Amino acid sequence: MIRLKLETPSLTLNHPVPHDISTISEDTCALETRNLNVYYGNFRAIRDISLKLPKRRITAFIGPSGCGKSTLLRTFNRMNDLIPGVRVEGEVIFGGYNIYTPGVDAVEVRRRIGMVFQKPNPFPKSIYENIAWGARINGYRGNMDELVEQTLRQAALWEEVKDKLHQSGLSLSGGQQQRLCIARAIAIKPEIILMDEPASALDPISTLKIEELMRQLAENYTIVVVTHNMQQAARISDYTAFLMMDEDRAGYLVEFGATAQIFTNPREKATEDYITGRFG
Repeated sequence: MIRLKLETPSLTLNHPVPHDISTISEDTCALETRNLNVYYGNFRAIRDISLKLPKRRITAFIGPSGCGKSTLLRTFNRMNDLIPGVRVEGEVIFGGYNIYTPGVDAVEVRRRIGMVFQKPNPFPKSIYENIAWGARINGYRGNMDELVEQTLRQAALWEEVKDKLHQSGLSLSGGQQQRLCIARAIAIKPEIILMDEPASALDPISTLKIEELMRQLAENYTIVVVTHNMQQAARISDYTAFLMMDEDRAGYLVEFGATAQIFTNPREKATEDYITGRFG
């Protein structure tokens, strides 16, 4: 079984987001795809996508429904392996390896690349155990009380739940449940957090809290988020990737760059048309 390299080069964050994505180097790249294609049976859902995701930044995937944003996101931690008939061609480079090389441990990939889904899905366990369970099965041997508190603080949830840690996570509001799921994901110390429309089922106040949390987490984690909300993408992300469908309904990458450039001076007319609401 191939073990992914554990060393992670440090990255200084006190600099502006570079507009030239060609400056994303090996040291500042969290994950890279090379000519990535994804098939569901005979249907190609993703076509020849190559991009580099910068470390400790937020990258948003935008594009019309059905263009493969969520499919692309799930290739990054091999969640698509769980769908019968899925085939992946090309490379996803993380930790110095193509994670689709035979023998790479998919469980380890998912530990280091966590995921938060559209609908909050806390375990039917206590708030405490929602955090502790994943850490425990991943071999954590430290002070669990400290880890639970630290993680809930990171998720901006501690003050709201510190007096009811042994109540069910399902007793929380929708926004609190989603922050609990984020806390659960970061408890096992991932390097990348994938978020598939994490605020689409939440009210505006809860959505704002999730967005503020994402900006805080980006100081320590690489975040990739799928969103249909153009305003949200513009507010929270450092980089934006715009996807569309070709004539065969395969998703492909139209444009990828700094969010400020994508939203104010896109290179492609299709990007401008989508952002301004002329299609999609």
